Amino acid sequence: MQKLASLAVLPFFLSGINSYAQKPSQLYNGKNLNGWYAFDSASGKHKKANELFQASDNMIRMFGPEAGYLMSKKSYNEFELTAEFRWNTVENFTRKNNKKNSGLMYLVPESAKDTLWPQGIQFQIKEGSTGDFILLQNVTLEQKGTRNDPGRSVVLGKDKDAEMPTGEWNKIRIRVESGKVSQYLNGELVNEGIKPSVNNGRILLQYEGFPIDFRNIEITKL
Repeated sequence: MQKLASLAVLPFFLSGINSYAQKPSQLYNGKNLNGWYAFDSASGKHKKANELFQASDNMIRMFGPEAGYLMSKKSYNEFELTAEFRWNTVENFTRKNNKKNSGLMYLVPESAKDTLWPQGIQFQIKEGSTGDFILLQNVTLEQKGTRNDPGRSVVLGKDKDAEMPTGEWNKIRIRVESGKVSQYLNGELVNEGIKPSVNNGRILLQYEGFPIDFRNIEITKL
């Protein structure tokens, strides 16, 4: 009888646990660039991010004559971050060059200087290389039992290809938890490392010259 009573209570207990589970927060509200600032090397930091980049049609649209980025104003340590991106091939969007190259950075320390590119870990977005780790400004981590030597920009290659064809949406998922960093692309684990030398920081969307769109940017604290 006591066992049956315990089983009856269990669903309510589990329900209580689930009610405390963290819900994802929108880093992009689909309307404007509140919560972000922008930077490019020509004009510097812009508190009003829409002076450089555009929010329209539920997307962040990054294009223009100068490379730059959007930086979140908040920092995060252990989290799961999801975002979607696609290359924008519409000709009337101003571009700096025709090389499809971009990235989504994370764990960018608040102390990092605004520059192209600041300290942190980059989820590389680049034809043929999407999913690589790019470790910037002396960041290190262990990948497959080896810790990289620090450097200005160090590439640790992905394990598999999972990028969609140009013009289609891709989904990125980044998980940072208990000293492990995992990068997923379209549901596939493409890269993983442990013990990163940075463990708290901001989120950054890169524009390196070829127009790119981002949407559905969410973060869940772990």
